[in-house]
Amino acid sequence: MSVYIIPVFILGIFVYAIWHGVNTYDSFVEGARSAIKLIVGILPFLAAILVAVQLFAASGLLDLLSLLARPIFDLVGIPHELTPFIMIKPFSGGGSVALFEQIVIEHGPDSYITRVAGIVAGSSETIFYISAVYFSKTKIKNLGAAIPIALLCTFLAAVLGALVVRWMM
Repeated sequence: MSVYIIPVFILGIFVYAIWHGVNTYDSFVEGARSAIKLIVGILPFLAAILVAVQLFAASGLLDLLSLLARPIFDLVGIPHELTPFIMIKPFSGGGSVALFEQIVIEHGPDSYITRVAGIVAGSSETIFYISAVYFSKTKIKNLGAAIPIALLCTFLAAVLGALVVRWMM
C-alpha cells in the first residue's frame, strides 16, 4: 500500500493542475530556473562553511575543544567518547555521520554510548550550515541569539538523551 502513496500523490498534483488550467511544464521550468538562482546565490556561503569545518577539524582545534569540554560532559552525564561527535554536529552533517559510524563500530549498535549518539544525531541539527544557507538568502545579518540558543538546545538534547538512555537501560 505504501509504495503507491507517492505516485498517487504526484498524479493528484497533475490532475489538480490540469483541473485548474495550470501549465505544469512551464511551472516546472520556472521552478527549476529559480532553484538554480538560489543555488548560485548560496554557493559562496556553503563553500565558506565547508572550508571552515575542514579547518576546524584539521587544525586540531576540535581535539583541543573536545579535551577542554570533556570534564563538563562527564559532569552532566554525557559519555566522554561522544565529545568530538557533539562538537562537530553543529558544523557538519557529513562529519558527524562519519563520527557516528566510528562510534557504532567501536562500541556496538546496542551500547549505551551508541544509543546516546543516536539520540544526539536525531535531535540536533547542523546549526552553522543551516544558518549559512537560510540567513544568506534573507536580509537578516544580525543573528542575535539564534545560534547560541540553537547550540544550547543541542547540548541540552545530548544531556537529556544520556539521561533517558541511562533510565531505559
